[in-house]
Amino acid sequence: MVIKTGIIPPIAFEIGGIPIYWYAILIVLGMAIALILCKIYDGRFGIKFEDIIDLAIFVLPISIICARIYYVIFSWDYYSSNLQDIIKIKDGGLAIYGGLIGGVITIITYCRIKKKNALNITDYIVPTVALAQSIGRWGNYINIEAYGYETSFPLKMEITKTGVTKYVHPTFLYESICTLIIFIILSIFSKKRKFTGEITYMYIICYSLIRFFIEGLRTDSLMLFNVRISQILSLVLFIVFTGILIYKLNKTKQMSKNVESSR
Repeated sequence: MVIKTGIIPPIAFEIGGIPIYWYAILIVLGMAIALILCKIYDGRFGIKFEDIIDLAIFVLPISIICARIYYVIFSWDYYSSNLQDIIKIKDGGLAIYGGLIGGVITIITYCRIKKKNALNITDYIVPTVALAQSIGRWGNYINIEAYGYETSFPLKMEITKTGVTKYVHPTFLYESICTLIIFIILSIFSKKRKFTGEITYMYIICYSLIRFFIEGLRTDSLMLFNVRISQILSLVLFIVFTGILIYKLNKTKQMSKNVESSR
């Protein structure tokens, strides 16, 4: 199966001469669907939808800003000579890890002010985050970015650059499918959460695992000293949070045994 590119133009339409890009539409669509699901989850883990709306007012813009800052920092060789391009995100250039870091910092700050449990909130929203990621990745397809090395695999993406056509790994599609699967898995486990933070830890473990391998196929990875930043970060997150999850599961299991034995 060959995935054709260039079929959908990056600009969806114009309003008063201002171009509206599919990239932005898909990001907003992902956020909107995430909020709809949060409304459906109202009351789960003791979290009200009103809390999510209050939080979203801060999380959404801060996450986008942080996603851009992260991308610019690790692409500084280019942006140091093109400062005017730093604010130009219409053609892409958002790093998901930067957005997640910004979101986590905002959530922790919000919860300290409101005296709420941050892990209950993240358990509540991470399934929807995975779904929003799955939707947003299609913006990369339209922009013809976030693709991988050339391949002869049956599933491949056709791109033409400077008059040369080649077939590459559709890494945007790999991640879109994987994050959709993560959404399904987390949605199932959310209904039978064993302890606070379990869904959050599962999201971090699952996403860091798939991102580690997909990042190794990409040609546009953010680098630091010839090292793929996202791969290193993914590996660290996977090891740390797998350890935390195993510890918490064992602790929960032991507590259940103690309760049973005391009856």
